[in-house]
Amino acid sequence: MATDTDSIQDWLKQHRISEVECLVPDMAGNARGKFIPAHQFLSRGEPRLPESILIQTVTGEYCDEHWDFVEPTDTDMILRPDRSTLRLVPWAREPTAQIIHDCYTQGGELHPLSTRNVLRKVLALYARDGLLPVVAPEVEFYLVSRNLDPDLELSPPQGRSGRSESSRQSYSIDAVAEFEDFVEDMYDFAEAQELQVDTLIHENGVAQMEINFEHGDPLSLADQVFVFKRTVRETAHKHGMYATFMAKPMQREVGSALHIHQSVRSLDSGENIFSDGRGGHAPALLHYIGGLQRYTPELISLYAPNVNSYRRLAPEIAAPINLNWGLDNRTTAFRVPRSQDDATRVENRFPGADANPYLAFAATLASGYLGMQRQLNPGEPHRGTANEDDVEVARTLEEGLRQLQDSPEVCEIFGELFLRAYAAVKRDEFEEFNQVISSWEREHLLLQV
Repeated sequence: MATDTDSIQDWLKQHRISEVECLVPDMAGNARGKFIPAHQFLSRGEPRLPESILIQTVTGEYCDEHWDFVEPTDTDMILRPDRSTLRLVPWAREPTAQIIHDCYTQGGELHPLSTRNVLRKVLALYARDGLLPVVAPEVEFYLVSRNLDPDLELSPPQGRSGRSESSRQSYSIDAVAEFEDFVEDMYDFAEAQELQVDTLIHENGVAQMEINFEHGDPLSLADQVFVFKRTVRETAHKHGMYATFMAKPMQREVGSALHIHQSVRSLDSGENIFSDGRGGHAPALLHYIGGLQRYTPELISLYAPNVNSYRRLAPEIAAPINLNWGLDNRTTAFRVPRSQDDATRVENRFPGADANPYLAFAATLASGYLGMQRQLNPGEPHRGTANEDDVEVARTLEEGLRQLQDSPEVCEIFGELFLRAYAAVKRDEFEEFNQVISSWEREHLLLQV
């Protein structure tokens, strides 16, 4: 019987691969790993990396408490390739493959600090109960002009007309056509990597785009979003501009989100348990939404993981600020779109585009799972403009982190060690950011206080 190793070897030979990128998603959802010549990839045994890479900050520093979470000897973890993630690297000059690896401890256990493993734990809860969650992410991003000075504000790039956008172009076909070469290459790269991308639209911001993915398995789609973000950045570089997934890259523009549509099916029957089969909503959907409402305040730092994230989650901006849910109401945090029975779902609009997709998926699925387990009631759907109501979630990263370990059931699912490590990494990022004096402070406080 052929093994995964045999299958990988055959694939590498078939595509005449000369180099392999061994990838591991870190805490921020960025790619860490190593390059290995293809002829050595399978012959040299399982790759290894220091487990401390899993607790680096977004600036590449190690948090002050990192020896509390990994061995003081900075031991290696064992990497094992996941055959399902084997893809070409279409922008590489030489035939190159990429493959996401699972992280294991020296004892052979799934590493508790791996964000991919955290999502695996949540999916195992559903499988144990005979359930299969299904997700469909929507990823927003901005195209911006190359910017070599971080003190300068970002600006939209020139399109094929030679001009930059200066007005709102939501759903504009012509505005997308301004970046036709970028879009065509992005789709070509996505197809070469077998990413299940669907529609592309122009969003509300200047040179802001949104890509929708087809619905499917959460782990596979988290992998695809992880790969897609690399793909978009590489495509933008090819065309002399940047692509950014910052939640709020420009002061006067709307933020970028990672909206997650989600439903749950029975493993036995394949039926969508959110539908009552008669055009209505089953109790499971309402309990699921109740879980989203109950646990989002505690898990907000997984949806909004950076100091910049909270600039998006603000009043009078097109992003949720409270826990309302509604029927086809885009001002609510949890929106139930109008759909056929089999497509009944809820959309979580909290996560930012800067979120680690593994953790954002894990957080929303864990919340819904706990809601169904505890049969939580979401209350009546909101019928007005929800973002005119009071703010009900954290406004800063530090505030969000304070609530991260409030519930024993959340700690049990995510692991107490992981939550402590995540909070430590993100607190260090907050403190580093907090040392920077902004231009607003110099402008308004220098001579006024």
